[in-house]
Amino acid sequence: MTLSSAGDDEIRDARDRARRRDQLLRQRATLLTQVEEVRGLLADLERQLAKEDRDVAKLEQGGFAAFLAGLTGGKEERLARERAEAVAARQRVTGQRTRLEWLTDDLRSTEQELTALGNPHHELEVLLDRKERTLVESGDPRGRELADIAARLANVTADLREHQEARQAGIAAGQAVGYVLRHLGGARGASTWDMFSNGGFADMVEHGHLRQADEAAWHAQGALDRFSRELADIGVSAAPQLPKVDTRWFADVFFDNIITDAIKHQRIARTAEAVREVAAWVEAMVDQISARSGELARQQESLGRRREEVLSS
Repeated sequence: MTLSSAGDDEIRDARDRARRRDQLLRQRATLLTQVEEVRGLLADLERQLAKEDRDVAKLEQGGFAAFLAGLTGGKEERLARERAEAVAARQRVTGQRTRLEWLTDDLRSTEQELTALGNPHHELEVLLDRKERTLVESGDPRGRELADIAARLANVTADLREHQEARQAGIAAGQAVGYVLRHLGGARGASTWDMFSNGGFADMVEHGHLRQADEAAWHAQGALDRFSRELADIGVSAAPQLPKVDTRWFADVFFDNIITDAIKHQRIARTAEAVREVAAWVEAMVDQISARSGELARQQESLGRRREEVLSS
């Protein structure tokens, strides 16, 4: 290996590490924002859960609220409703705590990699200054053009890689959101059946789909969070959020009638429509990224051909 080729390898390595550091800094900024948002949301949800638990405890232990409910003959119904609200609140708290753990782990890994990278920008600047002096002293005009092509090719290659990573994250997010939609569709179908049949089996099928949709929604939100970080790497700022999936099925068991069935049906339909909007947005973003990836791939190919022409001349 010649001294010149060794210097070129050092420059390529330093440039790759500098680009990686820039990428990690953008990811860290996005992660810090996401962590703060989830912490704020979690604090609100924990306060709501505490309130729901207090309401349940008041009715279970007696007191003025329980006394009034007993007078009207609705204590058991009121208790079932409050318990259902508490279960739903606890599920949301658990989900957001899990999401916060995922984000915190990702942030810790990003910080560790940043520390290991050091300061590649300074190393790159030193190497580029040395290469520039060598090219100027050589007097060969091909050297300057090749250096320019190498820099442009490195940038295009890095951009293409980041767009491909964003595209893959978008595809994964779209699949995860689609899984939520499928279960909501199943719940909506069972809900339609329930309104006309008023059967316990339809209720069971509907609740099963809703529980699965709720679980899938937390995984889908994690995929959307990762997609938003990859989008930040290519200069796109976005924070897609899925709506809550209502799983208060205990209330459906105790208050099952045509009115509550209709309300449930509308609630599921509204949630599904909101999820479809997120799915459409993800699909549109993936299409845009794919188009840009094609442009970058063509630029990369063109620069590679020009490099071969200069080396062969």
